[in-house]
Amino acid sequence: MSEIPAKATESEDPSDRARAEAAGYIDVPAGDSLSVGDAMWQSSPPGSIYDYIKVASFSIGPDGLVDQWSLRAEQLFGISTERAVGMDPIEAFVDPELHEHGQRKMAEILDGREWTGVVPFKAPESAEGEPGKEGLAEVYVMPTRTEEGERAAVCIVVDVRILRRIETDLAASQSIFGQSPFGFLLIDPDLRVRRANQQIANTFGGTPDDHRGRGVHDYLQSPEAERITATLRRVLETGNSITDMQVTGLVPGSDERRHWSINLYRVHSGSGRPIGIAWLGTDVTERRAAAREAASARRNLALLNEAGARIGNSLDLETTARELLDVVVPGFCDLATVDLYQGLLAGDETPPGRADGSAELRRVAFASAVSDAPFVGGGAPVSVGAVHHYPFNSPCADALRTARPQYVPAEEGGLVQSTLAVPMVAHDTVVGLAQFARTKGSEPFGDRDRDLAVELAARAAVCIDNARLYRREHERALILQRSLLPPGDPEASGLDIACRYLPGNAATEVGGDWFDVIELPGHRTALVVGDVMGRGLRAAVAMGELRTAVRTLALLDLEPAEVLSALDEIARGLGTPGGVQQATRAARRPREADLSEVYLATCIYAVYDSVTRRCTFANAGHLPPVLVEPGEAALMLDVPPGMPLGVGGEPFEEVEVELPEGALLALYTDGLVESRDHPLDEGLQAFVGALTDPATRNPAADDQPHAKTALNADTHRDLEDVCDHVLSTLDTHHGEDDIALLMARVQGLPEDSVGDWTLPREPRSVGRAREYARGRLQSWDLEPLVDTAELLVSELVTNALRYGEGEIRLRLLLDRTLVCEVWDAGLVQPRRRRARDTDEGGRGLQLVGLLSAAWGSRRTPRGKTVWFELPLPDGENGMVDPAEALLSLF
Repeated sequence: MSEIPAKATESEDPSDRARAEAAGYIDVPAGDSLSVGDAMWQSSPPGSIYDYIKVASFSIGPDGLVDQWSLRAEQLFGISTERAVGMDPIEAFVDPELHEHGQRKMAEILDGREWTGVVPFKAPESAEGEPGKEGLAEVYVMPTRTEEGERAAVCIVVDVRILRRIETDLAASQSIFGQSPFGFLLIDPDLRVRRANQQIANTFGGTPDDHRGRGVHDYLQSPEAERITATLRRVLETGNSITDMQVTGLVPGSDERRHWSINLYRVHSGSGRPIGIAWLGTDVTERRAAAREAASARRNLALLNEAGARIGNSLDLETTARELLDVVVPGFCDLATVDLYQGLLAGDETPPGRADGSAELRRVAFASAVSDAPFVGGGAPVSVGAVHHYPFNSPCADALRTARPQYVPAEEGGLVQSTLAVPMVAHDTVVGLAQFARTKGSEPFGDRDRDLAVELAARAAVCIDNARLYRREHERALILQRSLLPPGDPEASGLDIACRYLPGNAATEVGGDWFDVIELPGHRTALVVGDVMGRGLRAAVAMGELRTAVRTLALLDLEPAEVLSALDEIARGLGTPGGVQQATRAARRPREADLSEVYLATCIYAVYDSVTRRCTFANAGHLPPVLVEPGEAALMLDVPPGMPLGVGGEPFEEVEVELPEGALLALYTDGLVESRDHPLDEGLQAFVGALTDPATRNPAADDQPHAKTALNADTHRDLEDVCDHVLSTLDTHHGEDDIALLMARVQGLPEDSVGDWTLPREPRSVGRAREYARGRLQSWDLEPLVDTAELLVSELVTNALRYGEGEIRLRLLLDRTLVCEVWDAGLVQPRRRRARDTDEGGRGLQLVGLLSAAWGSRRTPRGKTVWFELPLPDGENGMVDPAEALLSLF
C-alpha cells in the first residue's frame, strides 16, 4: 500500500481503523478511499510490490528534528507519533559511534543533497523501560522545502530484513517450481494457466511458456475436464484445499490411460487477496497398478483362506463340490459348474483319470451370480444331476486329457465373455472338471486368475478324493458288517424274533455293533448283542472276528459265563500278533503296551430254553436287558455288568430268569439310548417308557417325565411294529453311532410237545425207550419218522447203558424239528470213530450221523446229554431209508 505522510497537525491520534489501514490489515478496493480527518488514504491495486515490502516514511524539519511520523514508521521502529515528533533521528536511532558521521550527513541533506544508504538502527527504550527494536534499514532521503522556504527532508525507509526474506523466498520458489519432480501449475481466477513448470512440459509437451493461457480442457477430456473445472471453482470460492484427488487422462502421443494424484489450494497475495490456484500433481499410474496387483494378491489370499475353511467340511462328494462354488461365486467369477466322473460317483475302484476326456460326467453343482443365467460353454445347457460328456476336440475334453487348464472361447452374442476349464486333479488323478466364467462387464481372466483357479480346483479335488475314499471304506465296512449280521429275520424255537440295525450317518464311520441269534441243541437259543469300541473298518473286522468266535463257542454248548471268558481271551489277543499268550505277556508290561491296538468290546450273552422258559444271562460291560412281562411295566433286569471284553482278569457272573409266556425281552446297544443331546440315564428311561403298558403299569409312573406311549407285551401286535415304534419314539436319527436292537417275545413249547421219561439202568430200558418214542410220535402224527426214531433212540440208550452212569432220561421235543435227548450222569463225551470192516460194533454213532439231520453231545450240571435232530416230513424232502443206511456202513 502506498503511503504519503500526513502533516503532524492533521492527525496526532489516528483511529484504530486508520492504523489498521496503514498497516495493511484492511484492504480497500482500487479507487476507493477512507477518510481520517482530512487525510485521504488510497489502496494500491492487487499485486503491488507494496503488499510485500512495507515502506515507512517520515520528514525532518529545518532544525534536523522529526516533524512528521507515519503509521508505517510506528510499526517499523515501534515508536508512536507523539514520541517521535521532535526527536533527533541521529541521536535516537543511530549507534553512538556513528553519531558524528550521521550529523555530517544530516547537514549535507539539509543543504539540499539526496542520500541513500543502509543504516543499522536501534529504537530507544519505551516509557515502560522495555528495550527498543533493532534492525537494518535502507534509507532514501530526499531534500524538500517548507512553506516558508526553509530546507527540510523526506525519508523513505525499508526494512532490509524483509527484502532479504523476499529474495530467499523467490529463490526457494524458483527452485521448487522449476526443479520439482511434481507437475506444478499456477492457475489464475479465470482458470487459465499463469505459469507451468518443466515437469508439466515434459508430460504434455512443449516448453513451460507454451502452457501459458491454457485451460483444463487442453489437458483432459470430457467429462473428466468438467469435473476438475468444477473442483477448481469450488477451491477458488471456498478456499478449501483438495488433497490426493485422482485424475485420469491421456498424454500426447500415447493411448495409455494415465493416472495422477493432484493437490489444489488457493493462492493469496501479500494482503491476503486470492490471486489464483496452485496445482501440484504426480503421476501415480505405476502406483495404482502396483496397488491393483497387491489388492488382487490380497483377494486371492483371502479367497484361498476362505476355501481352506469352507471346502472339505463334509465327506460327501456333492456337498464338497457345492462348497467350492459357494467360495468362488461371486468373489472370483459370475458363473461356475462342477462335473465329476460318473464312474467315481458310482463307486468304481479306479476313476477314468487321464483318459481321452470324453468319458461320462455328471454335473453335481452349479452356481450363478446372474439371475436366471444358464451356463453355456460348448454346447447345450446341462442341468444339475444330468450325465453328459464333452466332444473329443473341445477345450473341456482337452483339459481332462492333459490335466491342464484351458480357456474356452466365448460365444458370439452370449452373456459370458471369459471361461476357464480347470481339471480337478488329486494325487495325479483327474476326478472331474470345474468351469469358471465371467460375464461381460467383468475383467477377463488373466494368468494370475488361472493359477488361483487351479489351486482352488486342486483343493476341492483333494477333498472330493478323500470323500470318495471315505465313501468306499464306509461302504466296504458297512457291507462287511451287514454280511456278518444274521440274514433276514432270524428264527428260534419258542421265540418270536424281530431285529433292527441302523448304521451311523455318512459323516461318521461304521461302528462295531452286532447282534446274533444262534440255535442251540434242545430247542434252545442264544441271543447275543455286542458293541466293539471304535469305528471304521478296524472295528467292523474286530466285530466279525468276535461274532465268529461267539458262534463257535456257542456250538460247543458252553455256559454263558464260560463263553464270555473265552471271548475275553480272544479279544485280548486281537491286537497282538502273537495271540492270547503274547497279549498276556504284554499285559504284564503295561508301559510297553500299545494302546492303539487294544480291542475292547461290550457283550451280553443269553441262552433261552424253550422247554423251561428259563433264560440265563451273562454280561460283559453291556447295557442291561429290558423285560416286559404281560400286564406289567417294563423293567431293566439286574444283570451284573462285568468288565468289557479285552480287559481280562475278572470272572463273569450268570443270572437265570424265568420268563413268563408272552413276555417281551429287548437287547440293544448304546446308540439307541445315548447321544450328545440325551444322556444315558434319560435314554434308558425313555426306552423303558416306550415298552411300558400304561393301562397296567404303576400309576406313579405317569409322573415320570420320560414315560412314552406304551406297548403291551401280551398283545398280538407284531414285533416288527414294536421295533418301529421304539425307533420312532426315541431319538434315533442323530447318526452319531450305530444302533442294534434285538427283541424276542417268549412262546414256550406246549406241554403236549414235550415227552420226558426216566429209565432205569437195565437192558429192558432199551425196548421201553423204543415203545415210548413210537407211542409219542404216533400221537404227533409223525408216522414216517417212527422207524428212524426208534432205531436212533435204541442206539443212544444202549450207549448210555454201556458207557454212561446213573439213571437214564429220555426226552422228545417237537417244534420246527424233532429233537431226541438221552441224559445220563456220565461225564465222558461220546466220540464217533470209523469202524474197520472186521469189527462187529462201533457203528452206532455213525448210523446216528447218517440218519439224523444233526447230532451231538453237551455237558450238563449232572452229567451229559446226547441228542439228535430229525426234520419233520413235509412231502418234499425224502426220508433216509434205515436199511440203505445200514448197508452203507459195510
